[in-house]
This record gives sequence, C-alpha cells and structure tokens, in this order.
Amino acid sequence: MSVSDKDTGSGSAKQLWQQFCRELEAAGEQVMSTDASPREQAEGMRYLSRLLRISLEMNLEFANPQFPGFYKASHETAKIGADNPDNIYLNASVSGQHNYRLTGHRGTVPIMSFGTKANRYAVDGTMASTGELDIRDMEIDDDGRFEIIVSREKAEGNWLPLAEDSSMLLVRQTFFDRNSEQPGAVKIETLDGPDAPPAPNLSDISAALSRSNEFVSGTSGLFLNWAETFRQNNFNALNTVDQTPFFKAGGDPMIFYLHGWWELEPGQALKITTEVPDCEGWNFQLNNIWMESLEYRYNKVHVNNKSASYNADGTVTIIISDTQPDTGNWINTTGLTRGTMLLRWTGADTHPVPQTEVITL
Repeated sequence: MSVSDKDTGSGSAKQLWQQFCRELEAAGEQVMSTDASPREQAEGMRYLSRLLRISLEMNLEFANPQFPGFYKASHETAKIGADNPDNIYLNASVSGQHNYRLTGHRGTVPIMSFGTKANRYAVDGTMASTGELDIRDMEIDDDGRFEIIVSREKAEGNWLPLAEDSSMLLVRQTFFDRNSEQPGAVKIETLDGPDAPPAPNLSDISAALSRSNEFVSGTSGLFLNWAETFRQNNFNALNTVDQTPFFKAGGDPMIFYLHGWWELEPGQALKITTEVPDCEGWNFQLNNIWMESLEYRYNKVHVNNKSASYNADGTVTIIISDTQPDTGNWINTTGLTRGTMLLRWTGADTHPVPQTEVITL
C-alpha cells in the first residue's frame, strides 16, 4: 500500500467514524430529553449504552446471514421491551435467500420455541412473525437431541418456515426454576453459503454502524411510546387486552401480554389480585420507565407459576411496594416510584384481567 492510499483510507475512516458518533448523539436525544429523576436519568444513559451494545452485535458482529451465530439480544445486563427474567433469548441473523440447519439438545427447560422474524425495528418498530415452531410439536430423539431445517420450501421432519424478507431467528427458553432446570443448547449453520466470509471494508462497516444507530433510535422510541401509552391508558392497571401491537413488535404468539404503568407515593403499594387460567405457565415482572426489567439477579422483582404462593381459592395476590408486606407475593420496587409492569399468560385458553388497587401499607 502506498503512503497516499494509506492516508486516504485513514481519512475516510475518520470521517465515517465521526459521522457515526454524530448519529449516535442524535439517536439518544429522545431518551435524554425525557423528564426523569436522577436515578431514571442514570438508568437511561445505561439503557442507551446497552442498546448500542446489542445493536453492534446484531448489525456488525453477527450480521452476515451466510455465517450466522447466536447472540443474546436481551439478558441480565442488556434489556429490551420488558425482557422476561425467566427467559434465555438467542438471536441469529438469517435470510430468506438461504437454507439453514439447527441442531441441539432439548435440556429440561419447560418451554422452548423457535421463530423467524422480519425485523423492522429500525424502520417502523415492527418485527413480523414469518414462522413459528414449538418444542412440543417436534420430533426429538430419546436422548433429547433434535434437528430443524429452516427454509422457505417445506422440509421433511422438523421445519421452521422462512419468508423472503425474514431477517432474524429467535429462540426463546422459558424457565420456572433456573436452579433446577437445564437450558437447551442450539447451533445454527448455513446449508448453501460460501466457505469463508469476505474481508471487511469501509463501506460495509459504515453501513453497519449507521444501522446500529437507527436501531438505538427506533427501539428506544418504540418503547418510550409504549410506556407513555400505558401511563395514559393503563395507570396502575393491567388491562391491555388488544394484543395487536405486541405481536407486531415480535411478541410470542403463545403469550397473552397484560402491560401496565405503576406509580406509587411513599407508603403506598399496588395490590394485584387475579385468577390463574389453565396454562403452560405465567409470570409477572416489574420494569423501569425504559421498559427494562428491574435487577432480578439480586432483588425480588418478578414471580411465576412455580415461585408464587397461591390463595386458598387458587387466585394469586401480588404486592408491589418498597417494603415487604405481611401477605401476598412481594415485588420490590428497589427504590423506584414508577415504571411499567407486565403479566404474561403462556399457552392459556382464557386470559383473566387482574384487579388492581392502590393500598396503604
């Protein structure tokens, strides 16, 4: 490489990096301009950094659908859209122009599902489902191993459909007791791709960085709008019976989502009482205003069908407060005074709407 070529390349890279930084600043503007407490502002800054971390993995490191690999778009330290504390999420980039094979082991996790999506979060906040497959409907060996073909054309055996605009494959594993249940293991490979990926170039890297910023902006904007909608329409209530927006955003078709906004004064608690339908499982969780699940590794911020204590009549009572009550299933606000919340009915035939009441402890 000549000196002139090297200088030109460095200068171009510098300009592209500066452009990325300017776009990133703009991408976080809507979060930084929100009226929030000092703690919420700190969580907002952390939220933006987490979205960027997820987005760089999605749009740069694991973006090539010819060489897919699984990454986690939500986990203990990176959270999007009321992420489920009982879940392990595995994501991979795919394309409707290729065929794939999934191989793995079922483990002992109670609920495991596979879905293909047309990811348009950065464009219009949607993630359309293009194929779904449940572990209960699959052929599995006696030792728990399985194989799935992912393609547009129907395949024999376990088949997960792709569409022309499919761009993401999502594996959900839902636990009832992480201490006793074994997660499944999944690998993905392309059946008709080249042997090795191309070397990186400035144009591709710049485009990936730009998409990353679009994801940060689009995702944060989507869930800020959701949270404000819940504050306006579902204040201290869990009654979002219209599931359309949740499925448009990539929600699991097995789940009925009851979102809400919680907000309490000092000394108050939110009491939630609900019937429990016949279902595969259920859980309730507390989130901050950015729709991130609260720190579930060290605090009691969620409850599910196995960890809950039930009333004599089979109903469940949940108490959201900053101090532990004498009765009910306590959900710790961890010092926050407001945020969003979510109750999931998974695989249920009926979908009870809980009763909610603000009480004084």
